[in-house]
Order: sequence, then C-alpha cells, then structure tokens
Amino acid sequence: MFRWLMGKGARPARVKRELATIDPDQWAATLAQHYFLTGLSPQEEAALFQRVGWLLASKSFIGAQGLSITPEILLSIAAQAALPIINLDPAVYEGWTEIIIYPGGFLIPRSEMDESGVVHEYMQEAAGEAWEGGPVILSWEDCGPGQGPDINVVIHEFAHKLDLYHSEADGIPWLGQHGPQLTPRMWGQTLDAVFDDFCSRLDEVEAAIPPDVDPESDAAEPWYQTLPLDPYAATDKAEFFAVSSEAFFVNPAPLAGAYPDWYALLSHYYRQDPLRRLSAGAIQPSP
Repeated sequence: MFRWLMGKGARPARVKRELATIDPDQWAATLAQHYFLTGLSPQEEAALFQRVGWLLASKSFIGAQGLSITPEILLSIAAQAALPIINLDPAVYEGWTEIIIYPGGFLIPRSEMDESGVVHEYMQEAAGEAWEGGPVILSWEDCGPGQGPDINVVIHEFAHKLDLYHSEADGIPWLGQHGPQLTPRMWGQTLDAVFDDFCSRLDEVEAAIPPDVDPESDAAEPWYQTLPLDPYAATDKAEFFAVSSEAFFVNPAPLAGAYPDWYALLSHYYRQDPLRRLSAGAIQPSP
C-alpha cells in the first residue's frame, strides 16, 4: 500500500520530509468512516492527505498484544492525528517516533499521594496515553471508526503532544508560529477563565444529582450531559485543553455555545473552524 518518497516542492531552507503514497480507494474509505472528516474543503483535504503521508513515513506504528497493524488502522489513526495540524508546522509532532496500538484498553502504573503523605501505587486502565518525549499509546477499540460523538481518543492524545512541545503540560501549546496576535498571556487568561467556569458548572451538576443516584454510574449521565465538555476536562488545565480539542473537532457546537471566546482562540490556534465546516455540510455526529 505504501512506498516512501522524498517530499517534493520543499523549500531549500526547510527540512525535507518523507511522505508515503496512499491508495486512493483506501483514502476515500477512511474519510467516509469518520464523519468529522467529510466536511473538509478540497484545500483542507489536500493538506490532510499530505500530513497523513508524513505521519505514516515518520512514525513507527507498533501493534501490542498481537495486534496486526492493517492499512485500515494506519490510515484511520493517522488521519485523526493529522487533522489538528493540517494548517500547522508538522514540527510540533517531531521529537518522538512511536505510536503503540493495543487491541483494547491497557494498564498504566500510577502513583498518588494521599493527604497523609502516603504514596499509593496502582494500575489504571486507559484508552490513550501521551508520554513526554516518548510514544503515543492508543486502544484501537476506543479510537477506531464508529466511536461516539463526544470523544476522540486520538485527537485528545495528540493535543497533549501539542501541549508538551517546548513546554510542560499546562494547557498552553507552543504559539511561536502565530506571531504577536496570539500570546501565552492571552491564552492563559482565557484558559483560566473558562477552566474555572467549567469546574463551577461541574460542581453544580454534581450537587444536583439525587442522593440515590451513583454519580459514577450510567444513571448519572443525564446530568453530566448538560455540560459542554466531558467532566474529565476538570482534571487540570492540560486535560481541559485536550478535551476541548477533541470536542472542537468532532462536536464543536456545545463548546462554541458555552465558551465562544475559547472556541475562537482554538480556531485561531488550529487555523480551522469545524463548526462552520460541519454546519455547512449539514454533517451531524452519530449518536
């Protein structure tokens, strides 16, 4: 399916990047499988195609626990991962090489200190993980076609990579390619405001859940669904940026309605407007 080529038309002053050729039928099938990709303009699709070719050539896709990496898996993950950077310098994804894919959820060792100073170590099941300077780890079961309209594990983890580029994970990605129109101070002020507001909204939702309803159960979903983002966004500002980014691309209307200034900032950063794109194509996420 793929062969490796040197990218044509690269400026002499810039690093030449290898691209993979992609089977046209398999590419069309990949676009059709992900509703949030079908509203792309011809220019956006061409940019996505180029970024996917670069990702396939520059990253090692490794199957874990016996998973065989098929062309469908390669293109699906690469297309989702490339979407956020179709108008950004791909250098923001450089500095690491591996994408590890498990058939389903995987276990990650965690440690946590309680209020008494005692450190507790445990294993936590995860659908995705992004390591600073290391691989992105994904569960194919949780990131393949046909996922729900409110989450996207691939975009979430690659947003963490954007956050980690040139800095710690703090919810503020590198803004160097955006000039003085977008500064870390401007970003931080808006992020602080929306993060605090979202945490307050989550507190109100949790307080409204009746005592006889377990807030960790499916029965509590109707209350949490009133929020513009998944409750996990309240974990910290790094997770708020990652959760916001996945919502921005796959289900932007609730985010834009609740936090128009934050949506506008994300739109400026990513140089995309998924709300307009999806609305113009009358494309709706499947329930």
